[in-house]
Amino acid sequence: MGNANCIFCGCVEQASIAVVERWGRFERLAEPGLHFFNPLAGECLAGLLSTRISSLDVRVETKTKDNVFVQLLCSIQYRVVKENADDAFYELQNPKEQIQAYVFDVVRALVPRMTLDELFEQKGEVAKAVLEELEKVMRAYGYSIEHILMVDIIPDASVRKAMNEINAAQRLQLASVYKGEAEKVLLVKKAEAEAEAKYLGGVGVAKQRQAITDGLRENILNFSHKVEGTSAKEVMDLIMITQYFDTIKDLGNSSKNTTVFIPHGPGHVRDITDQIRNGLMEASSGNVNVEDINL
Repeated sequence: MGNANCIFCGCVEQASIAVVERWGRFERLAEPGLHFFNPLAGECLAGLLSTRISSLDVRVETKTKDNVFVQLLCSIQYRVVKENADDAFYELQNPKEQIQAYVFDVVRALVPRMTLDELFEQKGEVAKAVLEELEKVMRAYGYSIEHILMVDIIPDASVRKAMNEINAAQRLQLASVYKGEAEKVLLVKKAEAEAEAKYLGGVGVAKQRQAITDGLRENILNFSHKVEGTSAKEVMDLIMITQYFDTIKDLGNSSKNTTVFIPHGPGHVRDITDQIRNGLMEASSGNVNVEDINL
């Protein structure tokens, strides 16, 4: 836009369009290139309009449905329609102010119907509503609205702080739940492992005792057959005494003490044998009683 220039020729640059008047009245639009004007016939170049896309940033402050003051930063991209450049030249004195006024009107009518969370989720709907309203109005003035971007939504500082604290508290609560579940899984797995270990330990002890019993039985039978005049009781006494001394030997080797005090003498050895025999007899009688009760 500009004042009329009475010149004989002019060059219109690319991405621009010129408005030509005759005696102060609109005559035609001049496309990019070299044009000749006849000042004697009243022709003159009234002004130039750019057909490039322009960008206008509009900051709108409004209130949401839950009484939170927010600032919305909108970016409006618009351009002059070539076919209607004369309307854009003559109809609007300041198109930026016109666009800004309509953005204020639409945003302040739509945002108070939404809560703050809904505004963040539906900011595209706000941009769409502004685009539809501006496109309908500005088309009559020779402008086309290309895009509207809702660049940013800025709540009040205290609201942002409260939202961050709520988010942090929720994440801490979720982390505590996950941590408790993890500890629960560890305890359950540990208990299952201990139960399995005890079960396998019991099976091992049972198999060990069974093997010892089978070995003792085999040794008694072999000794009785090879050495004439010996009874099973005498062989059992000999084996028990041998195992007793082997146990004492292992105890002395594995302990930090190098000296082990044990009773000595034939009488004490006989007492040890009797104690072992009595223990075995009591265990055998107990097993017999249990079998009778079960029957």
